[in-house]
Amino acid sequence: MWTEQNNALCRTFRFPDFKVAFAFMTDVAAEAERADHHPWWANEYNTVEFRLRTHDAGNTVSKRDHRLAEAIDALAARHGAQ
Repeated sequence: MWTEQNNALCRTFRFPDFKVAFAFMTDVAAEAERADHHPWWANEYNTVEFRLRTHDAGNTVSKRDHRLAEAIDALAARHGAQ
């Protein structure tokens, strides 16, 4: 579940292993490019953490963040996120 913290939508996903987590990040990168909206993220082994906020909206959460969050959720489900 995405939560709003410090003017950002935040969520952490866990995958079976690093290879699956990396494939997920690759797919998210392609989606972010299509949307021209790039997330902050961090990865360690099978865990990927996101913070979404819109710089053009004063570093607050916007509809663009919610749309990207929905796309990330769909990709996470396809990659078997836990």
